[in-house]
Amino acid sequence: MTSSDGRRGSLPIVLDATEASEVEPSASALLDEVVYSARRSEAESFAAIRTARLVGLEGRDAFIAFRGAGQRVRAWVAPEVELGLLDDALAAGGMVLVEHVPGEVPMVAGVLQTRRPEVLKFEADSIELHGRKEILLRSGKSGLRLKSDGDVEVMGSRISAVSRGLFRIVGRVLRLN
Repeated sequence: MTSSDGRRGSLPIVLDATEASEVEPSASALLDEVVYSARRSEAESFAAIRTARLVGLEGRDAFIAFRGAGQRVRAWVAPEVELGLLDDALAAGGMVLVEHVPGEVPMVAGVLQTRRPEVLKFEADSIELHGRKEILLRSGKSGLRLKSDGDVEVMGSRISAVSRGLFRIVGRVLRLN
């Protein structure tokens, strides 16, 4: 059965205007309550996204504490969530996003960043940074600038270069001092 708004499923009987006048007010109120209860229980069966603190991790089982509830709850980790992210969140006392359907085991769907990290750590097989005009890495008075025209500038009060093998400097012109 399809309703006028395109939803499928079991819908309450809708009375037309002539039938509505024949129904007693108490029956109409009862019908409204049935419709309201059905919609409320339908809404309660959908997943909600909640935040929780990650308090433990064992394989793909996570242990979480929902905000406002102190008890520890077991949750599944969604297959697309990398366990390394959860390890980092656990070490930092971080928060996770959880899909929660009442009566079912919650599922961790992602990690929630709530503050800027003191240390920004990248770990990957390959890291690429692209700057259309330039890339500048700076810390205090030192820096490295890569320009799109091919110029590379290394700035610092003391610059060291060490090689365990051959150290080769190649250039059309080399100038010292």
